[in-house]
Amino acid sequence: MAEDKVYSVDKATVQMIEKSRRDGVLTIFDRAEDMKPCPIGSVGSCCKHCSMGPCRVNLSKKDEEAGRTKTGLCGATASTIAARNFIRMIAAGSASHSDHSRDVVEVFISAAKGEIPGYQIADENKLIAMAMDYGVETEGKEIKEIAIALGEKCQLEFGKQTGQLIGLNKAPEKRKEIWRKEGVWPRGIDREVVEIMHRTHIGVDQDFRSLIQQGTRSALADGWCGSMISTDLQDIMFGTPTPVYSEINLGVLRKDMVNVIVNGHEPLLSEMLVVASQDPEMTAYAKTKGAEGVNLTGMCCTGNEILLRHGIPLAGNFLQQELSIITGAVEAMVVDVQCIMQSLQDVSLCYHTKLITTSPKGNIPGATKMYFNEHDALNSAKQIIRVAIDNFQNRKSEVMIPNDRVPMIAGFSQETIDYLLGGMFRASYKPLNENIINGRIRGIAGVVGCNNARTMHDNNHLILIKELIKNDVIVLTTGCSAAACGKAGLLTPEAAREFAGAGLAEVCETVGIPPVLHMGACVDNSRILIAATAVVKEGGLGNDISELPAAGCAPEWMSEKAIAIGQYFVASGVYTIFGTAFPTLGSKEFTDYLFHGIEAQYGGKWDFVEDPLEMARKMIEHIDKARKALGIDKARDRVLFDMEKRRELA
Repeated sequence: MAEDKVYSVDKATVQMIEKSRRDGVLTIFDRAEDMKPCPIGSVGSCCKHCSMGPCRVNLSKKDEEAGRTKTGLCGATASTIAARNFIRMIAAGSASHSDHSRDVVEVFISAAKGEIPGYQIADENKLIAMAMDYGVETEGKEIKEIAIALGEKCQLEFGKQTGQLIGLNKAPEKRKEIWRKEGVWPRGIDREVVEIMHRTHIGVDQDFRSLIQQGTRSALADGWCGSMISTDLQDIMFGTPTPVYSEINLGVLRKDMVNVIVNGHEPLLSEMLVVASQDPEMTAYAKTKGAEGVNLTGMCCTGNEILLRHGIPLAGNFLQQELSIITGAVEAMVVDVQCIMQSLQDVSLCYHTKLITTSPKGNIPGATKMYFNEHDALNSAKQIIRVAIDNFQNRKSEVMIPNDRVPMIAGFSQETIDYLLGGMFRASYKPLNENIINGRIRGIAGVVGCNNARTMHDNNHLILIKELIKNDVIVLTTGCSAAACGKAGLLTPEAAREFAGAGLAEVCETVGIPPVLHMGACVDNSRILIAATAVVKEGGLGNDISELPAAGCAPEWMSEKAIAIGQYFVASGVYTIFGTAFPTLGSKEFTDYLFHGIEAQYGGKWDFVEDPLEMARKMIEHIDKARKALGIDKARDRVLFDMEKRRELA
């Protein structure tokens, strides 16, 4: 690792990287230095779908200038290979989110039947609303009956072979017409993933246009159905998030307490760990081992889930998971699925930390297996907490916890935004629309996604987002991007005064919200879709998501889930920029289609920019173009609402 290189803008991260050097422990930052990305595979120019390959179809500048082409052994062109690789990423990303959703549905049905102690219906209003969306009869029915019927209806969406998925009906009418016209309305969540795998087998689909059409079906099945089902059912079971105060960064760990970090993406176990960690029995047991109690904290999106619903502190995002163990203060890292580094086991062996895997889908050699039993959820959680408590006395190295811990407000579900803007009896997106129309808010940006070790940790997120809010663009964020914002102090109402432009700051201070709204885990990007739809339905800003002064960005993306998310946003009409790298640049033809041609079909398109300031410039340029098309590019006079006009809002 380069001694003078700065790997993160976060002080706590830098401090722990320095400690890892002293301790002789390798981390992802070291491995990123030692292993450079393959220049052929990173741009989608390598095909390994049969044993005749891998075939590399990259061209030199001389080849391009001479007009030469190169194909795989079977004759597959660069566009075919790049498109196949791209939609296989969509398949994996869609499967990850949707398989998570399937587990949630199964638990939801069992909970509704009363078969699983500890789980219940926490939000009956959202249950009724979702039941109506899915055509479940509610009149004269008990809550239990409605919940069972809804769960079973959702379960059918995964295995559907014909017809149309129900979740897409939530979109604006104009958007639904586009999907029907383009023939991309998905038939079943699982079917679309399977069809991608078939089409990308050697000798099947060899036209990048039809390949990406199938990729779009799968992405839409994820965003508007699979992911949305899990978000909605988790809200119904565990409670719809409302604004909650908490803290973030490695400083939330406690030297005098048993530290348990939950890491991954599924909240079924972590909800029970919240209960178990706060149980007086567990606190008393911890004291017998010399600790003051149990300190539960989160990492990545499992952490975001319990942050939003319970205010549990967040220890950090993706690139900090190894570093949290290097503090020497973590008794147990409890993981489920997705974005879990296999290196955690090697790092934990250098300290006293127990790495505990809890899902049969996510095994790590050498880790302690404690598979979560949903039918005995609380006892499963208590067993994990006991293992962590027993490990407290085994601390064997210097405990070094950074002082960095930053206050934040999280929990901005679409329902909460609705309420905050309009109040209990006038809940409405109208004030948001009005402030966009009058120019106080320039537009809306969704900034989401991962960290990537190929770029400075958190840097691109923060430069981009600060530039957006400085220019009066309100930001909706999820996942690791949200954590980056929290550590930088952007998730408090006070941040509006310090970082936002005058118009956005005025709105934020009036309502009492931050200029950046933390909406949840990466699976909760579906909340952004619903919020955008609510803005369209409120009126005054066009008839479709593509007409809104809005844009999306994943500045430090790294996972296949990000590609699936990006494609469902593009297909929903959103201009979407990715940073760091883009996996189709090896094919000029296919990339030109994604960056330009696809817009004629869906109103949204992809883009790739490495510089975060340039990302912001292009997003603002797109927002201003949309404002001009809507005729709201000129500043409007401020309208003060008297009581008569306020009554009209009702």
